[in-house]
Amino acid sequence: MAEPILIAKNAELELALLPQMGNRHGLITGATGTGKTVTLQTLAQGFSRLGVPVFMADVKGDLTGISMPGQPTDKLKARLAELNLPEPAWGGCPTTLWDVFGQKGHPVRATVSHMGPLLLSRMLELNDTQQGVLNLVFRIADANGLLLLDAKDLRAMLQHVGDNAAQYTTEYGNISAASIGAIQRGLVALESQGADMFFGEPMLNLEDFLQTDKGQGVVNILAADQLMNSPKLYATFLLWMLSELFEKLPEAGDLDKPKLVFFFDEAHLLFSDAPKALLDKIEQVVRLIRSKGVGVYFVTQNPADIPDTVLGQLGNRVQHALRAFTPRDQKAVKVAATTMRANPKLDVEKVIGELGVGEALVSLLDAKGTPGVTERAWVLAPGSRIGPVTDDERKQLIATSLVAGTYEKTIDRESAYEKLRGSVAPAGNGGGATAQKPTADAPADTPGQEGGWLGTAGEIFGSLTKGTGKSGRGDSILESMAKSAARTVGSQVGRELIRGVLGSLLGGGKKK
Repeated sequence: MAEPILIAKNAELELALLPQMGNRHGLITGATGTGKTVTLQTLAQGFSRLGVPVFMADVKGDLTGISMPGQPTDKLKARLAELNLPEPAWGGCPTTLWDVFGQKGHPVRATVSHMGPLLLSRMLELNDTQQGVLNLVFRIADANGLLLLDAKDLRAMLQHVGDNAAQYTTEYGNISAASIGAIQRGLVALESQGADMFFGEPMLNLEDFLQTDKGQGVVNILAADQLMNSPKLYATFLLWMLSELFEKLPEAGDLDKPKLVFFFDEAHLLFSDAPKALLDKIEQVVRLIRSKGVGVYFVTQNPADIPDTVLGQLGNRVQHALRAFTPRDQKAVKVAATTMRANPKLDVEKVIGELGVGEALVSLLDAKGTPGVTERAWVLAPGSRIGPVTDDERKQLIATSLVAGTYEKTIDRESAYEKLRGSVAPAGNGGGATAQKPTADAPADTPGQEGGWLGTAGEIFGSLTKGTGKSGRGDSILESMAKSAARTVGSQVGRELIRGVLGSLLGGGKKK
């Protein structure tokens, strides 16, 4: 059984999170400047040292220090002595840096098809009518074997459907020019915020988030300081990753420790202006992903930022100070107090306003899954550096990471844009990277992309027929047949089957 993660301490108790309860999710809340970031870093480092991979978004640009050992400064030593807190075990965590824009980390990409029409509708802020038209655009693309991989594919498909609306109306229903125009304008606005760099290939393989290095879980940090300028893109991207994890990971049941812990900073953005249908499905994903061995920890200012249906799924709580200067603030404090398990020795509502920086109210699940009595305690310092890495340190982390060189070059294979325009796509797809076409020795059906499920079948058949007849490429005969089938069927059925879980879950079961 893995050792508990010591989080906080007071004069009487040491408060530790049980690793087997790490996938029961959690919540870190508090006003700006009260210590949420340090709590997040302490928790993340604790999981990493247990061999649990971690993903977290770096909203303020100061979490990368987790990769470097901390330093026992005189000021820190004095504080630890004053509060009677133990000195941490100094050391950093193996870290992989990611960035949608490809500037502060490895590029992160997803195809338009995998993102699906519902999440795209949220990103584009479409109304119900416009969302319905976007659904039709996806269905028409699937029916005609037109891959939607990057932004220019979607633009070309929108123009094609708009120009041929009369042809498609009989089969698919009314397609108004106004709705097509609204979607196109929204896409242009999204591209101006950098979304064109996010859509494309090679698509992120989420297994790269599940790595360990020398027994420690790799901490995956998404540079989100620039991404936060587009909050819809930020929230939708993180929700897409969570849903992809839900789809791809097998059922795990109760584990000694999680497979992955996912920290969702600025969590209120996920739920801001979200329709009820989307909230219901977010609740469903959060509730069910626990059985896949994934823990989700929301980080925000107040528990009121999280819908009650989701809040009820979050078992481990760390509440930092809230200031009640206005009637609205006072109401928020009451809400926060009611979400914590009562302690007869504490007036939780009163204490929330009295907490110092780095001090928190903590309630963690016990071995039976029951929330512990709320305790007032000081959060322990992490053993890693608090603050960002230098530019040189960042470059070194990128150059030496486990995925170095995997995502830097874009792939621009034949898709909707090329087929509809009959032209060769321009080199590169964002971030200044060089485009490359898949070769005969490197087929387009890579893991995480269309055709991947039949590609896996090919590998199975190949292993079963090892040592038998071979094709000209060196593959087994059955493997070649399976891969050929993957490329053929993948143009339509494969995309519909493989498209991200939110394309089906959030679509109310309707095939997109």
